[in-house]
Amino acid sequence: MADPLILTLRLDAASQTWFDRLRRAHFPPERNFLAAHLTLFHALPGAERAAIEARLRAVAAAEAPFPLEVGPPFPLGRGVAFRLFSDKLQFLHAGLAAGWRDWLGPQDRQRLRPHVTVQNKVAPEAARVLQGELAAGFSPFVATGEGFQLWHYRGGPWEEAGEFGFEGGSNQVNRDQSG
Repeated sequence: MADPLILTLRLDAASQTWFDRLRRAHFPPERNFLAAHLTLFHALPGAERAAIEARLRAVAAAEAPFPLEVGPPFPLGRGVAFRLFSDKLQFLHAGLAAGWRDWLGPQDRQRLRPHVTVQNKVAPEAARVLQGELAAGFSPFVATGEGFQLWHYRGGPWEEAGEFGFEGGSNQVNRDQSG
């Protein structure tokens, strides 16, 4: 049985750096094994890797990078995340999910609620305090979705399995990451 695969959205470098900085500062270090990420699918079948990669290559070749509005931080109960809004991302996710319907577990069949977690596995009070602090200094900005990243999940830190950059068309996106 092949290890499951995780699919994430690759963000522009400035946005990735911004989220990574927050995650390093606020995620418990003993539990922080990953860079900040926006998960699209949590458990795709590793045995179907060739078919998954073929579909990702085809979609990425046709798609241009696209904007995602980064909303203010929201509480996760025991952590904090930032929601990202994009009709294009919802459309891409729905199309992939429809094609992979038979492979998806309950978590991956749900409607996508795109977010990047910067804190998790802390006491609820600590999460509330951080959410308030981050919200007070937050200025909305636009990130860019630049491609897909596929990862092997082998019980610990993820291992890269492939990257599929968006190559179609051209979109100019505001990349102001102040804050």
